[in-house]
Amino acid sequence: MADKVTIADVARAAGVSRQTVSNALNTPEVVREETRRRVLDVVEELGYRVNLAARQMRTGRSRLIAARIDPEQDGINGSVGDRFLHGLTETAAAEGYRVLLYTAKANGDDGEIAAFDDLLGAHEPDAFVLMATHHGDRRTSWLTERGVPFVTFGRPWSEPTAAGHPWVDVDGAAGTDAATRHLLSRGHRRIGFLGWPKGSGVGDDRREGWRRALAEVGLGTAGLFTETEDDVAPGEQAARRLLDADPEITALVCASDSLALGALHVARAPGPAWHAGGHPHRPVAVVGFDDTPVAKAIGLTSVRQPIGEVASSCLRQLAHQLDGGAGAPPEHLLLPPSLVVRASG
Repeated sequence: MADKVTIADVARAAGVSRQTVSNALNTPEVVREETRRRVLDVVEELGYRVNLAARQMRTGRSRLIAARIDPEQDGINGSVGDRFLHGLTETAAAEGYRVLLYTAKANGDDGEIAAFDDLLGAHEPDAFVLMATHHGDRRTSWLTERGVPFVTFGRPWSEPTAAGHPWVDVDGAAGTDAATRHLLSRGHRRIGFLGWPKGSGVGDDRREGWRRALAEVGLGTAGLFTETEDDVAPGEQAARRLLDADPEITALVCASDSLALGALHVARAPGPAWHAGGHPHRPVAVVGFDDTPVAKAIGLTSVRQPIGEVASSCLRQLAHQLDGGAGAPPEHLLLPPSLVVRASG
């Protein structure tokens, strides 16, 4: 049975000592890569299970990485968080860690910091993965002051060039820039933007890519932008306001797939008061952001974030910190998104 395989069995099958097996699993940096790989292959083949309790006593580490799960997401954009946690869990398992999911009893930084305090007292996670970074984010300073390793999915928006901690993010401006350029290549010149209220680091970044693409071809943005709450119904209302105010708009770039779905309800509605630049039978083109399963199902052109790569990069940065790389400069990784073109745009 797999649960009866011992470290001695692994050592015998790999042709190494028990200490080498232990080093390969606990301190891989002291083992040659060829040997480490051979040991790990035997571990997988024999189904050897590390005694985590014993290893924690030896190393003082729990092999737990804590990450928040947020139940307060809609069925569209909530899929981004789900994909991230799935990727994080897969990479953690490959690196010998487990993901400890937690929720916060209260919204905002105070609620999550209280959850940090509880977790550190009860479960002693080795590190944290933070999501949804924002201006004035106090979670990072709380963890830094206590010497707790962490990485963020998201830039430190208040001081992006002076971040003293590792982060991984997606270049949202590059995504909306690509979306806008795509629409320009299709002949659109009056391209609107549906975004979130100003002050959101992510939202402002995505709006900047749209503005930049239009500016580079000599087009202004006056009257082409509206902001609203990130949900389908507000997106529909915002799109109607924008299109009613400027019937010459022929395309919309949206900060999320939720807003884009709302915009599509308006763009495809029969008998609108506006007619896509004077063409009553041509619907307004719509591009979303995040390439959620809903986007694929309804044929929505959308910007796709490399969520799997974000998750694996976050975990590997943490593993590097925890396995002896804490003194190295923190890594800041900005990943490019891609545009998935479908029928809507």
